[in-house]
Parts: sequence; structure tokens; C-alpha cells
Amino acid sequence: MKFTKLHCAVLTALAASGSLYAEEVNKQEKTKIEIIEVTATKRAESIQEVPVTVTALTGDSLEKLGVSNFDQYVEFLPNVVFQGTGPGQNEIYIRGAATTQTNISVSSVQALQPSVAFYLDEQPVSMQGRNLDIYATDVERIEVLPGPQGTLFGASSQSGTVRLITNKPSHDGFAAGFDTSTSSTKGGDLSNSVEAYFNMSLTDSLAVRVVAYNDHQGGWIDNILNVPGEGGYIGSAVVIDRISAGWGKLADPENTPITSPQNDALVEDNFNTANYAGARFGLSYIINDEWNLLVQHTQQSLDTEGVFSYDPNLDGETSTNRFVPENNNDDFGLTTWTLAGRLEHLDIVYTGGYLDRDINSTIDYTGYTNGGLFSSYYVCNYSAAADIQECLDPTKFYKEATDTSRTTHELRMNTSAENSWRVTAGVFYDSQELSTVGQFKIANTELFPDLAAILAGSEGINSDGGPFPSEVSFVNDVTHTIDQIAVFGQLEFNITDTVTASIGARWYQIEDTYKGATTTVDVSSRLRAFGDGSPEAFTEELFEDDAQAIQDAITNGDLETSLLDNNGTLTVDDTIIKASLDWKVSDEVMLFASYSEGFRPPVTNRVGGKKATNQEGAFEDFRIPVYSTTDSLDNFEVGFKSTLFDQTLRFNATAYYSKISDLQTSRYDPTNISFLVFTDNVGEAEIKGIDGDFTWVATDNLIISGAFSFIDTELTSINDQLDGIAPAVGSRLPYSAEFSGNLQAQYFFPVAKDMTGYINGSVSYTGERLAGMSMDAYITEDATKLIYGTGSGLSIQKEADVYAGTNFKDSNGETFAGGRYVQDSYVLANLSFGVTNDEWKAELFIDNVTDESAILYIDTQQYTPKVVSNRPRTVGFRFSYDFY
Repeated sequence: MKFTKLHCAVLTALAASGSLYAEEVNKQEKTKIEIIEVTATKRAESIQEVPVTVTALTGDSLEKLGVSNFDQYVEFLPNVVFQGTGPGQNEIYIRGAATTQTNISVSSVQALQPSVAFYLDEQPVSMQGRNLDIYATDVERIEVLPGPQGTLFGASSQSGTVRLITNKPSHDGFAAGFDTSTSSTKGGDLSNSVEAYFNMSLTDSLAVRVVAYNDHQGGWIDNILNVPGEGGYIGSAVVIDRISAGWGKLADPENTPITSPQNDALVEDNFNTANYAGARFGLSYIINDEWNLLVQHTQQSLDTEGVFSYDPNLDGETSTNRFVPENNNDDFGLTTWTLAGRLEHLDIVYTGGYLDRDINSTIDYTGYTNGGLFSSYYVCNYSAAADIQECLDPTKFYKEATDTSRTTHELRMNTSAENSWRVTAGVFYDSQELSTVGQFKIANTELFPDLAAILAGSEGINSDGGPFPSEVSFVNDVTHTIDQIAVFGQLEFNITDTVTASIGARWYQIEDTYKGATTTVDVSSRLRAFGDGSPEAFTEELFEDDAQAIQDAITNGDLETSLLDNNGTLTVDDTIIKASLDWKVSDEVMLFASYSEGFRPPVTNRVGGKKATNQEGAFEDFRIPVYSTTDSLDNFEVGFKSTLFDQTLRFNATAYYSKISDLQTSRYDPTNISFLVFTDNVGEAEIKGIDGDFTWVATDNLIISGAFSFIDTELTSINDQLDGIAPAVGSRLPYSAEFSGNLQAQYFFPVAKDMTGYINGSVSYTGERLAGMSMDAYITEDATKLIYGTGSGLSIQKEADVYAGTNFKDSNGETFAGGRYVQDSYVLANLSFGVTNDEWKAELFIDNVTDESAILYIDTQQYTPKVVSNRPRTVGFRFSYDFY
């Protein structure tokens, strides 16, 4: 039987769970698994020789699975969780180390750093709340490194690192190719894509590679006509009344009419579209026999319209009611450079990059009416004495313009891999700047012309003393800079021919400067006052009548400010370590054990020091922290890697225990509008788990592979102030399933002459997960029933008899219980059938064969639940051609 080169690459490349790819080593021999090289330790090594857990998806695997962006390839990594509200608006979590998702409308302002670092080649491109969504085209591999990677990869590598490694310019000559696809989604629009690459050796020492792509992803969510009483938005004066300030209470909320928002002009089927378009340019120059230079530039635009979630209160699982045209335009340019060479016995690498990213978004904020201390002012009468019992149109919006830049430099050296001792050492510098302006239309100035000025509490908003000149009634205008310098190193030593020990460390210093203002708060001046600390710094202009009380809180230790200097800059430094021991039991089996530490940098709060307006119960005497301190993760793991039975079976597994200290999370309480959104260190947690993957070359024609993850997460302590608000000690962390796993099979067979046919199938299971870190599901469900006339139908896990986060009562006068929404378990299956030879491939595919509507994420950021789901059953055709 004759197998072509392309056939082997396509058909034996592992599905996304696999770390390896297989190819026919000899046309006359049995197909074997070949180990690929990864750079998880910042030197090229066989994946089976690295004494840490590493999962790698090869470019062939991605091509076979039709993977092009985050949500697609994470589906096949059971220890990785991808949570968010749509393309370009997501965060990654690994091995259960997850906390509350940041509200997308303030993620840039809040600046909570991710717990997983994301790299494009050598450059970190992570960003709070909105990880860079890079289209995965012409990719060599994707490396996933679970567990802390802080010693080599720095801040935000707290629970893991994801690295997207691109194909580089080749000096082997000319090559080009393209890949195109078209598909139809059940109940949705057509999608289509085209990708192309071009590689040429211009001279013996100079090569270029150009990649371009355009991917239109048709929508499937329908923005239907709002029909109050049929699951549509009715509005509820009761909801508005119970969360409003005492002097803004409605006189008769039960009988106060609500003007329902209208969306007639916005009704549209399949309105959630996404378009990725971009190009990558690479130039490789061989300077001499020992030195070479690589320069690359990636430019991409991601444009989305509509939303990628449905309203569970409406019939079906593809319908929503939105009242403002929504879009998200996310453009970035990334230029990187790498100079690599050798000096005597040292390999030297200098790499750097400059990232420039612009985000412009419009978000429907109508749901904000249902939360916030001044809700009655937003749409209803603003005084108990006012003879008005009417609430007008609650339609609201949020507009964001965010510009971010990031410059990194790293210089490192490696000793020879042939030595009995090996050293990797380097210095790293990182400078980030994020400037964001967020404009909120939250107040109904049509009813009360002076409302915006009242809410602002300032005369400077409008110099003529009148109402706002536009619909905008609240503004965030913030510039946030983070400068980091670090020195890192790792030593490996062969104790014997089969036993190797390694130890690594990283010292870092981070300076965090937060400047700007909101409509009501001068953030810069407040932070300088906290840093200065003198009585003269706490003026009534900045702190009103609270100035002395804040000073007392600092003196008593209730407010921590010691990390701030008199310019308002927060500085922190520390050293983290990593150590491992591995034993090569035989050529086929390796055992390893390791200890590692990871961290996330501290986060400054824009309204630090403010006291809760609601002073009842858990909020009595509570003040927002000026900043949350570094949270850390300590990890112990043991595992093995094996390649057995003449390289036809590979099985790897790892057991781990992690402890999170000073857990950072996002917090928000709608009864305390002064809280806005802030970060806090809320307690500690433990995570225990086992993950593994396998690949089996069952026959020359059949490859079976899979992966699994068991995770047990537990809050081990919680702040006293959060008792009854956050889940109790012993509760699970959000977003991670106790079990998830997947299986893939690839079968291939000769068709005619040089052509080979193949069938690929995959199935993945994700267990149920809990949403968020606040037990507010029952009160949210009650609000949903009042606002829409029906409940969401979503599952809720009861965790407390009383939810202490509010003093609200239900319609029967009973206190609300505490609980969290459940993101139910789901199974997804894909199939593809194709024919290929050395030059081309044609394929039919069916994604989501069973048309499963999976609950990927429950978004409660507007006080009623919205469900982010996967694409319905999609049937399509792909064709690719390579020129050599």
C-alpha cells in the first residue's frame, strides 16, 4: 500500500488533544509516532524529554480540525477553559485557576491581569479582559504549558502559558499555497474564508514569507422584535425601586408604568457576524554561519456586529432583544524581531516586539437600568416629592475607545545542550500603556434636564450650568502604564546518566501607574494623596467629608497604601522559583516531579478608599481597597511521559496540587454604585487534579487519540466581609468542570493512484461548571421574572439559605437564598471526509453533528442572564492546494 507524504501529514496529525504527530517513517514500515520539538523551556527540546506537562497542536492538526481561533482549539484542550462574550472579548483559564470574569465594559479601566499568559512566538500579547484574538493561519504549532510558568515567562503566567508559534520564512526555495472554505450554519448565514501563503528565497541568505487571510463568519443569533409579556423586555419599577437610594424611591413601584424600549428598526436575523482580515510579513536574513535575524510584522482587524449570546427568557436558543446597534472593532499591529547566534560556547538570543492595538466598541447598556444605586433617577422621578409616577424609555449605551501599546525586550543565553550542566539565563523588560475613554449614556436627560449634572456631582461638566450637551452622562478617562524589569535563570544538572535536576528563579520589579478621572472621581489626585500620606494631602475637595475617616482607616490598617509613592505609582518586587527532578526510567518512559510558583501583578482601583453606601450587614464599615496585592499560585506536580510498543502508543499523565494565596477577583455590588467595579484579594483556594493524553497507532490506517482532565477546586478561606456573598469555604471555583475529555479517530484508505481518502471524527465532553464568584443567581432570576415576565430556565445550585449581598426581599417578603448559575454539561461532535494527494486536499466537514446548544458562558453583567453558546450544526467544504 502506498501512502503520500501529504496524506501522512494530514491523516496522522493528532487531533487537538495530542502533543505529537505521526508520519510514515518508511513506506515499508509500520506507521510510528514521531516526537516534535517544543520551546517550552526556551530551548528546543523533544516534547517527551521536557520534564513538565506540555501539549502541542501541530499546524497539520489545526488544519485537519479546521481550527482558526481561540474558541475552536480550546474545545479540544480539556484542562483549558475559554470564557467570555464573543470574539476578542475572552479570557483563558487553565487547570481550574479561575475567578469572576471582568465586566467587558470596564475591563480596560479595571486592569485585572489575566492568569494565563498568551504569546505570539516570543512576544507576550496578553491584555486584561480582552486577550488578543489572533487568527491561527500558517501556524507551526500551538504550545500549551499548564501550571505556573512565571520563572521563564513572567507575570500572568500564573496558571499557565499559551504560545502560538508561526511558520517562519524558509531558505529551502519557493513554496506557496492557499486554503479556502465555505460553510452553512443551521438557521444562520453562510461563512467563507480564504488563506494564502507565499515563501521565496531571494538569495542564499535572504528569505521572505507572506501570509494573508480573510474569514467571514456568518451569524446565527436573531435580534427579534421586543414583545413585552412574551419573554421580551417589560421593565420593572419594583426592580428599579429596590436598588435605588432611599431618597430616590418611587412612591408606588407596584403601579408605576414602565415605557418598554423599542427595537423595531434593529430587528434582524443572524446579526452576530465576525470578520477576521490580516496579513503577516516575515523576513529571515542569515548574517553568517553563526548569526541570523528574523523580522516579522502581523496586522489584523477583527470586526464584529451584534452579540454572541441569546436571551434564555425568549423562545429558542438563538434569539435576543437588543436596543442599540452593537459593534466591536479590534485592530492590532505587531512587529517583532529576533537576533540569534553563538558566542564561543553560548547561544545568544535577543528578541523584542512592539504591539499597537486599537479597540472601538458600542455596547447595549439598557440592562444597567436594573442595577445601581440611582436606578430610579436613570429613567423615573428623581425626588420623593415629585408628582410623577412614570418611567421612560430605559435604552442606554456604552462606547469605548481603547488604545494600547506594549514594548518588550529580552536578552537570554543558553549553554550547550550537550553539557552535563546547562544554563538558561536572561533579562526581560516590558512597558505597557493603555489609554481608554468610556462614555456611558445611563441617565434619561429627556425627563430631567439637570439629571446628568446631579449624577456627576460637579459644576465643571458643563460650563453653562445646563444639561449635558450630548446623551453621554458618565465618562471614564484613564491611562494605565505598567513597567516591568526581570532577571531570570534556570540551571539543569545531570546527577546521573538518567536523573536530572533543575532549579530556576526570577526576580521582578513592576511599577504600575494609574492616571485619569471618572466623571465623579479624580483618580490621579486621589492616588497621589494615598502615596503622600500627609494630612494635608487629604483635602475635602478630593475626599469630601470622608477625608479624616480615610486617614483613620489608613492609620488603623484598614486601608493598605504602603506600596504607593507620592506620585501615585505602585511598586512591587519579588522572587519566584521553580525546581524539578526527572528520571529517564528507560528510552520509552520518563518520570518527573516539579514545584513552581506563578503570580499576577497588583491592581490599582479607581475608587479606592470609598465607603459602601449600603452600611448594612456585611458592608458595615467596608471600604474599597486602594489596590489589590499580588496573588500567587504554588504548584506541585508529578507525572510521567511514555512512548511504547515500538513508538505506536504514547501516554502522558500528570497529577498536581495548587494553592492560590491572596486570590484576586473582580467585585461589583449593584446596591453600592460607589463601588463601581473593583478588584480585591478575597481569600485562598486549593486545586487538585489529573490530566493526561494519549495517542495510539492502532493500525497503519487508524489513529486514535484523546485527552482528559479531572479537577477538584475548593475555596479554603474567604474574607469575613464576603460571608454570605461569596460562596462558602469548601465551594468550587467558577468555570471549570470536574471532568472533561475528548476522543478523536482518523482512518485513511487508498482511493486511486496517488490519492488517499480519509475520515476524521472527534467528540468532546465538558462537565457542568459554576458561573462567577457571587451567589446572586436567585436575586438575578427574580429580577428576570419581573423584567421579562418569565424566568430564564437556567439551572441554579443553591449554596446558602440567605444571600447576604443584599437586603432585598422577594415578592413574598422572604430573604433571597444564595446560589450560582450552572453552566450545564455538553457533548460536541465533529466529522470530516476528504481526499488528498501530495499537492491538494478536498474535504467535506460537519461541525457540531448533533446540533448541540452548549452553554459556554452565562453573562450576568446586566443583572439578567445572557447565554453565550456555540455555533449550531455547520456543514461545509474546504479545499487547499500547495505549490512546491
